[in-house]
Amino acid sequence: MVKIVFRQADGTEEELDADEGVSLMEAAVHGGVDGIDADCGGQLSCATCHVHVDAAWVEKLPEMGSDESDLLEYAIGRDERSRLSCQIACSALLDGLLVHVPETQH
Repeated sequence: MVKIVFRQADGTEEELDADEGVSLMEAAVHGGVDGIDADCGGQLSCATCHVHVDAAWVEKLPEMGSDESDLLEYAIGRDERSRLSCQIACSALLDGLLVHVPETQH
């Protein structure tokens, strides 16, 4: 299991144990994390699973693909730490990952 911490805009945190190989989005939806809307179900077509990766973890993630980068153009509050949680697979290398959930996805 991989520990993932989702920090809400108000500072509250939800810690989940996710299976290796599932996306952060799948773990969040399954775990009932507020703010991860995932309108497209992880099909890389909506950007409503947008998260801000904690600065300490940015370099540990796989490189962002061009489709993800293009879709993030539509995300509210995009910054240099923005990623789509549907494009990040949970792995042992990400155990303890902290991501910040935006105040809104719409």
